[in-house]
Amino acid sequence: MWPFVSSLYVASTATEHTALSGASARTGWVGGLLLALMLVLSSVSLELQAAQIYRHVDANGNVVFSDQPAGGSKVKLTPLSVVPSTESSSVPRSPVRVAPSASSESSSRTRSAPAVDVRFRGYTRFTIQSPANEETLPTGRAGNLAVRLGIEPQLRPEDKVRVTVDGAPSQSAMNSSVFMVPALARGKHVIQAELLDASGRVRQTSEPRVIYVQRASVNLPRNPNNPANGGGS
Repeated sequence: MWPFVSSLYVASTATEHTALSGASARTGWVGGLLLALMLVLSSVSLELQAAQIYRHVDANGNVVFSDQPAGGSKVKLTPLSVVPSTESSSVPRSPVRVAPSASSESSSRTRSAPAVDVRFRGYTRFTIQSPANEETLPTGRAGNLAVRLGIEPQLRPEDKVRVTVDGAPSQSAMNSSVFMVPALARGKHVIQAELLDASGRVRQTSEPRVIYVQRASVNLPRNPNNPANGGGS
């Protein structure tokens, strides 16, 4: 009987000792946690005090900001809101292209574009009506040739015409369909009409006409140009 009671007592004592040891361990863990929390709060409080800014005004009215509290007023600092970037810094960004405005584009075209060649509106008919081809100009005309052109549609105000004799212009271009070519020399000549646009560029040419000019010989006694009669001097 006694050995059994003694065993119960020993077991009970060991159980109580184990329970007390666990409680003591839990108490020590909680105490350590509270001590660490107090240290963190103390550190935060010190950082807040170190971050305090004070505003000072000197004798000249200049405003100075510092972390020294003497003679200054506290400045309330507003926390900054930091928005993290959604793009990775390693990804290169494509360059931004700005579309040119209408005015700059128009100005650029004005500086770089060449002069526009306005499309020429041709004529359905551009011929020499008179003289006829291989016509002879008699002596009585004294080499003065009247040229009449056939132009359809009607000659426009911006266009001009000139008559050439043997490939050379006989006179300046005019806005006309009738011309007088004076004092042609005796012999064969080729006449042709040229149509010029507003810039002076030849746009159309007529079919050439061959004419023969008769002139009185200077050696005839009745010719006023005969040197014997005092002509030609």
